[in-house]
Amino acid sequence: MEAWKTLDRRVVLSHSPYLVVEEHTVALPDGTVIADWPWVITPDYVIVIAVTDADRFLCFRQTKYAAAGTTLAPVGGYLEPGEEPLAAAQRELLEETGFTARSWTSLGHYAVDGNRGAGTAYLFLAQGARRAAERDADDLEEQEMLFLSRDEVRAALQAGEFKVLPWPAAFALALLRLGGC
Repeated sequence: MEAWKTLDRRVVLSHSPYLVVEEHTVALPDGTVIADWPWVITPDYVIVIAVTDADRFLCFRQTKYAAAGTTLAPVGGYLEPGEEPLAAAQRELLEETGFTARSWTSLGHYAVDGNRGAGTAYLFLAQGARRAAERDADDLEEQEMLFLSRDEVRAALQAGEFKVLPWPAAFALALLRLGGC
């Protein structure tokens, strides 16, 4: 299979650094040209599924503007310009929770929207998480930090308590990696 080719692009909206919308002209492998393909640029981000030596998963109960009511959420945030994904994951874990982790495993990186872009999500499993400092989070949302067992994480996944799509995906991948799905 051949990939589509970008022939041209132009910015139609810039709300940098969080959102840029472009209009692309793309050529399909069969020669068809689409002149107005919308493309969304958002910052790449990390999600960290942190697990303590006591097999407790760190997460938050919080609100998010796009999710109704409260939601469970993992550690996560945007990569800084030029920052490597693992470094961003380690920084976010320390800032948001005050924890560090002994062992880091990539759970993969994924396009957020296969047809429109919207950045890349880098997912990590951080094992041996332990408190190393006070939290230094700059999140806008009010958050309550929780320590959930595997059974509680599974129950929350089944109940739809993680209301932003990459979050349940990251927890499910972590459970698969840990052999607990």
